[in-house]
Amino acid sequence: MAENEVITAENAEETSSKGKKSSQKPRQDRRERTQRRETSDIEKKVVSVRRVQKVVKGGRILRFSALVVVGDGKGKVGLGIGKSREVSGAIEKATTIAKKNMKMVPIVDGTIPHETIGKFSSTKILLLPAPAGTGVIAGGSARAVIELAGIANIVTKRHGSSNKINVVKATFEGLMGLKTKEEIARRRGKSVEEI
Repeated sequence: MAENEVITAENAEETSSKGKKSSQKPRQDRRERTQRRETSDIEKKVVSVRRVQKVVKGGRILRFSALVVVGDGKGKVGLGIGKSREVSGAIEKATTIAKKNMKMVPIVDGTIPHETIGKFSSTKILLLPAPAGTGVIAGGSARAVIELAGIANIVTKRHGSSNKINVVKATFEGLMGLKTKEEIARRRGKSVEEI
């Protein structure tokens, strides 16, 4: 009898704990699997981490702001800004936002299809296509966006503000304004030869 009681008590504990554990573990495994799949082909670069303050009645609240650029090197690129009380938290938030904001960039023979100017706030960036072997000629923050987009040959020149956030956003805007010959022909309802 005592053995039966012990067994039933153990069974009761197992059943009560199984309900909680079994429903939690598979969810964590699924999350981990999806994160592994995403991170396998997507690279990230932390462009800047800044310490920002908010002045309140009781004093100052210190937080960190992180600017992260993500891309797969095959034409998809995104950027995100995250804030948190810890640097790692800010970078995580920025990475998640950047992955949600990923967009396609047209690339023709390792460079951009035509020249363009990206504008954001008081920053302008001139993007010029370059022949093979030129490489990426760009400043630090613009270089992060261009390299993660997978562009191998390009020449850039920044005008105006050198604020890293504005430069990254201006570069991103410039790349979003690019169109291939096929896209333009489709929009006009003509063939590529007619243009």
